[in-house]
Amino acid sequence: MRTRWLAAAAAAAVIAGTAQVSVGAPAAATPSAPAPAATAVEGGGLAPTPPMGWNSWNKFGCDIDEELIRETADALIESGMKDAGYEYVNIDDCWMAPERDAEGRLQADPERFPNGIAALADYVHERGLKLGIYSSAGTKTCQGLPASLGHEKEDAQSFADWGVDYLKYDNCFNQGVPAIERYKAMGDALAATGRPIVYSLCEWGANDPWLWGDSVNGDLWRTTGDISDRWSSMTSLLDQQVGLEEYSGPSAWNDPDMLEVGNGGMTDREYHAHMSLWSVLNAPLIAGNDLRTMDDTTRAILTDPEVLAVNQDWGGEQGSKRRDDGDTEVWAKPMSDGGAAVVLFNRGDTTRTITATPAELGLPSAKGYAVTDVWADTTRSTSGPVRASVPSHGAAMYVVEPASKPHALAPAVTVGVETPAYVEPGDSASVRTTVFNDGLTAVEDARVELTAPEGWTVEGTGDIGDVPPRQSRTVEWSVAPSGSVEPGTVELEVHGVWTWRESNDYTAETTAALALVEPVPAGRSYLSDVSWVGAENAWGPVERDTSNGESSAGDGRPMTIGGVSYAKGLGAHATSEITYFTDRSCTELTATVGIDDEVGDRGSVTFEVWGDGERLAATDVVRGADAAQTLAADVSGAEVVELRVTEAGDGNTYDHADWADATIDCS
Repeated sequence: MRTRWLAAAAAAAVIAGTAQVSVGAPAAATPSAPAPAATAVEGGGLAPTPPMGWNSWNKFGCDIDEELIRETADALIESGMKDAGYEYVNIDDCWMAPERDAEGRLQADPERFPNGIAALADYVHERGLKLGIYSSAGTKTCQGLPASLGHEKEDAQSFADWGVDYLKYDNCFNQGVPAIERYKAMGDALAATGRPIVYSLCEWGANDPWLWGDSVNGDLWRTTGDISDRWSSMTSLLDQQVGLEEYSGPSAWNDPDMLEVGNGGMTDREYHAHMSLWSVLNAPLIAGNDLRTMDDTTRAILTDPEVLAVNQDWGGEQGSKRRDDGDTEVWAKPMSDGGAAVVLFNRGDTTRTITATPAELGLPSAKGYAVTDVWADTTRSTSGPVRASVPSHGAAMYVVEPASKPHALAPAVTVGVETPAYVEPGDSASVRTTVFNDGLTAVEDARVELTAPEGWTVEGTGDIGDVPPRQSRTVEWSVAPSGSVEPGTVELEVHGVWTWRESNDYTAETTAALALVEPVPAGRSYLSDVSWVGAENAWGPVERDTSNGESSAGDGRPMTIGGVSYAKGLGAHATSEITYFTDRSCTELTATVGIDDEVGDRGSVTFEVWGDGERLAATDVVRGADAAQTLAADVSGAEVVELRVTEAGDGNTYDHADWADATIDCS
């Protein structure tokens, strides 16, 4: 951790503690008046806790107008998000007119924002909220509208005069001017206005802004390219946070980009994981969904008070990855009261039981610990292990602290399930369910029930009996599909129940995904003709025999790399994963890979082939101007083969990646 945070830690903890108490309190502001400045700490000094608010880009892109912003401000209040701590209403790209005015100043688009930004700021301030706006540290915004390079002083003054409280400053069309120079010019200009404007450096992490962002008055800085509403994108951005924890602190936050919760590209379980991980990272929580129409589940994910309290608490260190076991990970951060927040994360295809130790969480030795399930609002005691059964693409989130009377709390009991990811027609899957008692007292009369969807048979019995402290009990089941079941993924449900000290029954539930699959056929096959068992793609679906094209199916064009067109292949967009069940019967996979000509000389990716979690072959960074390359991998013995495309650290806007003529040989 950098020295400046050691000096600021005590003061920051006090501020974070105040913020935690005030989660749920309305933001203070005088109607029709500029919003007040936050307490200064470090960097720009205006964000002592990670900023919370909303931004227009993820859901609406350029389809914005002043009516949308007004309605969103109202929805922020009506939904309870303002009371939960969300205070910024941020307008992203496309708010400005195509030309500056006669005096060289930015102006709002006269059709979509006819009353101007100042009137919109008044509307937002009257509701106790704050207004954010967007520009770029280049000659144009990312959408080609006037931006602020060379106009920093007049633009900063315009923002101040309009009553803006937050500036997102992008990195497009930067003319090769050094990033520090460009971002310092705007930071100095904002400071010179005398108005407190939170300064968000949207530099994409291209020039390591965590090393210098505070020196240009930044309050937060992007560490990654843009997020998209896909699991693979979210996890890719998460991976890029490893090692950055020492550069985070009050008014100097690492920003892995905005939230996609509620936009529909991920499951609710994945959105829970997204919110849990961003919270333990002390990431700014900037929602990007349509607040006017969000459902109750989305609202609950975004406003859970205990989750937000973790995010807003500064215990002296951003959350970090404490253990990586491949598909399962442990992330944790210290809390200002001496406890620790922990996320047990499962990015794999099957439910996994994940366990962390107090030492991994940075906690002292104790006779027992209180473990609060942040999402379920329950507190149990453990003798040490912090354990959860985490379904595929899920996360469990806890706050853990030494307990003064651990025997007085009901024991922490986990019902785990182990199952293979895949089963073939005519076969059965062996499933194990285990009751773990990590507490200091016994539980009695434990039993487990395993159920499967219609068309599947379950054989086994779940009577377990008593489970002493620090012990576990396991039962085995056989699960099989009938001949009428179509290939696809089903969810097995596991329900456990037990008693403690003759009190009412305690329960726990978990699920496990089981896929009925057909392996890749024998012989040489084009992968675009074979059914995959899973596909994740940053923008739109993976396309068969066309480029990734636009964001919806069928919009792709013939794949073309270096002027050569290909009739067969897979069109992807970083970050992407395409998974095939090869059943250990395949030997060689080959493809001609490159960035599609439709993006010109832009874009940069790597192509990788993985087998059973091991990387078997990969390219170096491939750029838009590069010729096609041949990628070949020996996949012998692999049950599952994955084609992965990763972005090369400079954003993924143009990363249209072609797996042309991709074939596989199987016996």
